[in-house]
Amino acid sequence: MKFIHFADAHLDSPFLGLSFLPSRSSSSIHDAPNQSLTKVVDLALQENVDLVLIAGDTFDSARPNPSSQIFFAQQIARLTDAKIQVVMIFGNHDHMKKEDLLISASPYFKLLGDGETVETVSYQTANGFEYEITGFSYLKNHITTNKISEFPAKGRHYTFGLMHAQEKSGQSSQNVYAPFNLTELKELNYDYFALGHIHLRQVLSTTPWIVYPGNLQGRHINETDEKGCYLGEINEQTKETKIQFIPTCPIVWQKVAIKLQKPLSQADLQTLICDNLTSSVTTYYCLKIICAEYLSAKEREMIQESDFWHMISQQLDCESQLVDVRLASNSHLEIAENDQVYFKQAEKEVFDQQEFQSFSNDWAKKDDFAAELAQSTLFEEQVQQLAEVKLNSKLKGISDEINED
Repeated sequence: MKFIHFADAHLDSPFLGLSFLPSRSSSSIHDAPNQSLTKVVDLALQENVDLVLIAGDTFDSARPNPSSQIFFAQQIARLTDAKIQVVMIFGNHDHMKKEDLLISASPYFKLLGDGETVETVSYQTANGFEYEITGFSYLKNHITTNKISEFPAKGRHYTFGLMHAQEKSGQSSQNVYAPFNLTELKELNYDYFALGHIHLRQVLSTTPWIVYPGNLQGRHINETDEKGCYLGEINEQTKETKIQFIPTCPIVWQKVAIKLQKPLSQADLQTLICDNLTSSVTTYYCLKIICAEYLSAKEREMIQESDFWHMISQQLDCESQLVDVRLASNSHLEIAENDQVYFKQAEKEVFDQQEFQSFSNDWAKKDDFAAELAQSTLFEEQVQQLAEVKLNSKLKGISDEINED
């Protein structure tokens, strides 16, 4: 028996923060989840799988765009027309009602556990191999209860678990996605537990199998590396299961860091950046430049402009793009001990949470976007890094002048 397990397609994802991209690239990234799902279906047909498991968040919202609904229905029809069994659950993003799906009725499609009720279904392959699937769908965006206690004991047939959930955390505020305890999940001893919700691909256990496939397409720079699905194969005599990750995403996000050793001309800087942004697939890069105090003020301003990113992107292979640049200072820059003490004290005072919020309030009143940035801890980190780069650049210049004298 063969099966495919995927989750978190997030069709119709908005992909915020990429409005600076050229229209062609913007169109490509917005279409990427659809392309990835199409490749999953292509794989299912090519491998002649018996089962496709969809572990939630197929759509990015509970009210998906009609075009996304129609596209998904068409892809499911490709599977059911080939008599491939599809079993799907809703997640916290697409907590819809069963009747809101545009999927045509078919014995080969099943929405499992409608209304957050744990449900078990039984099937068999064309060869007569019997298996069961147990799971539930979200009806609202939060589930605070541990649903594992509602799962039945494993029977004599091969058993899949299907759940959109997150491991229980020490912070109660995070335990709102069907929180589970890994030990309890293992004790169920289902042959394969297909999970969704966490976008990082990971295998929590191999005996028994407990697996997150990650999402189908990375949506921002914190969702790096290849994305796709798991292809599983079950020995019908021994029930031994082997799985293989298959990448399907058309665009990969990647973080790259380069460290400057000395000041560079703009041409040499451009060459250095391009030499470090190489890939055989379409890649969206976030570049971190360490020891950025070697950059002049003009160079720092230049490399943070989207026009510069576009110029670099035109020189990259596979229609790759440079989409973000971060500057970092060399924390080991040697300056006088007294200066280091004053520098650390000033840093502590300026970037005190209340102090930073105070002097950013006026700027935040400019517009809604500024107000949103002012509340972001990530934005504060970026401001702090840039301030350190500029200060260290000044201090380095002073140190160089002293050494020359």
